[in-house]
Amino acid sequence: MGPLTMHQPLPTAGIDQIDPFLLLHHHGPQNFPGRNSGLPFGPHPHRGFETVTFIYEGDVQHRDSSGFASTIERGGVQWMTAGSGLIHSEGSSPEFRQKGGPVELIQLWTNLPAQFKMVAPHYTGLQQKDIPTVALDKGIAAVVSGTWEHTQGPIQPIYEVALANITLEADGSFTRTIEANQNILFYLLNGSITVNGTVISGRTLVVFANEGEEIQVQASAYSRILLGSALPIQEPVVTHGPFVMNTREEIQDALYDYQMGKMGTL
Repeated sequence: MGPLTMHQPLPTAGIDQIDPFLLLHHHGPQNFPGRNSGLPFGPHPHRGFETVTFIYEGDVQHRDSSGFASTIERGGVQWMTAGSGLIHSEGSSPEFRQKGGPVELIQLWTNLPAQFKMVAPHYTGLQQKDIPTVALDKGIAAVVSGTWEHTQGPIQPIYEVALANITLEADGSFTRTIEANQNILFYLLNGSITVNGTVISGRTLVVFANEGEEIQVQASAYSRILLGSALPIQEPVVTHGPFVMNTREEIQDALYDYQMGKMGTL
C-alpha cells in the first residue's frame, strides 16, 4: 500500500458484508510530502460490481480501459460500474505529486445482482459543485445517489443504492426514515454522535437490525458520516480479489478473460 494508511471497517471477522455493500476502505487522513509518488492504485481489473470513491482531501486521477478519464478533487465522487470487466487505475494528479498535501479517501464496493453483472462498464466523475446538498440542523447532507427529502442525487445506479455524505457541527442533528426491508451502511469517519440512543465515536461502522424505519442522530462534536441504504440482493457472493460473481465458474471465466486481454489494456 506504500505510504497510504488504511482502515477497513468492512468486511471484518464478524461481518462479511452488509448486502449489497461489500467493502469499505478508509484511507487517511494524512499528509503527503512534496515530490511524492501519489496514490498507489496502479492498473488492476474489476468485474461484477460497482466502486465508489469519495475524495475528502487531495485528488484522484482516474483512467480505465474503456476510455474514461478524469481528475476529481476534494469533495468529489467517482462512481465506476465495472460490470463485464475493465482495468482501471487511481492515482494522484501531477500537481499533487509535486506539491503534496492532505489525503483522505473512502473506497466502497457495492454489489450487482446477477442480471447486471455483465453490463457494459461505465464511469462518472463528480466534482463537489456537482453534488447537491440538503440543509440539516447544524449540518449538511451531500446527496450522491437516491433521494433525500426532495433532493435527487446526480448518480443513477444500475442497482438502486442511496448514498450521502453528512457533516454535523457540535449539537447538529438529523432524522432519517429508511424502510425496514433495506440494509443500512452507516459509517462514522470522525467525531462523536448518539445514534438511536447509543453513543458512537471515532471511526466506527454502525450495524443496524432490520427492525425499525427511523434513524435519529445527534452530534456532540464535529462529525462526518457516510450513510447508505439499499434492498439486499440476496444472491450467492463468490469473490476472488477484484472479481465479485455468483459462482466459482464465473470467477474462473473472469480470470481467463482478464488474462486473455478481454477487459482491455491500460
